[in-house]
Amino acid sequence: MIQLGKIQTLFIVKKVEFGVYLNDQKGVTEGSILLPIKQVPRGSSRLGDAIEVFVYRDSMDRMIATVNRPFITMGEIAMLEVADVTKIGAFMNWGLEKDLFLPYKEQTTRVQKGKSYLVRLYVDKSDRLCATMKLYGHLSTNSPYKKDDKVTGTIYEISKNFGAFVAVDDKYDALIKQQQLFSKVSVGEKIEARVANVQENGKLDLNLRKKAYKQMDEDSQLILDALEENGGVLQLHDKSDPVDIKQELGMSKNGFKRAVGRLLKEGKIQLGDEEILLK
Repeated sequence: MIQLGKIQTLFIVKKVEFGVYLNDQKGVTEGSILLPIKQVPRGSSRLGDAIEVFVYRDSMDRMIATVNRPFITMGEIAMLEVADVTKIGAFMNWGLEKDLFLPYKEQTTRVQKGKSYLVRLYVDKSDRLCATMKLYGHLSTNSPYKKDDKVTGTIYEISKNFGAFVAVDDKYDALIKQQQLFSKVSVGEKIEARVANVQENGKLDLNLRKKAYKQMDEDSQLILDALEENGGVLQLHDKSDPVDIKQELGMSKNGFKRAVGRLLKEGKIQLGDEEILLK
């Protein structure tokens, strides 16, 4: 059976002026599909010859073969660039003449032309190949990573309730929990993170921040930079709301208190009634 969206070996069962017809069974023309003449490899034009092709649909929604290799096939996940955005959805460059359709309902955020996003290939109800950004449940939970390992990944969806969903190495299931998001992130963004926990089901919990003792250096410098930019005064203190600290500095309250403690010990700052002062 000829399979849509997959690379497969088919046989020439019929020759015509504009190409050859292929099937998965030698000598059977019923159900065969066209490989255009410009796609026929040299030396592979005899009846019965085998050709490795990718099968998709042309602009008339007819199944057609190509010897070109797309950037993504059925069952794969890949970063694709948005070639165009229209009223009905977006179209992505996947290495073939006809761009791949990404419906609005399959977008986890409104995509922008020229930017790349992580997508999966699927067949819609009309038996057409389409892209989807909804990867949850389609990523592997069998990663080789353990607690405190450094990883890289791509954010594919953001939830106000749960946090940022990440595909580590663009294939392993991971999450940055909402309470760990101390800086703004966006769908399609590449991130570096630390594995905070490996769940029993194999999913990874990530943290964008380093371990406390390593993060303290960066947090301390961040506070000093903020003080210099604000004329030596920051309207924050140890009783400040965590939301205010996160909004102003992009760090947790615990991280803030640790960094302030270090700076006090080093004599670089002093505390006012409701502010921090640069010495």
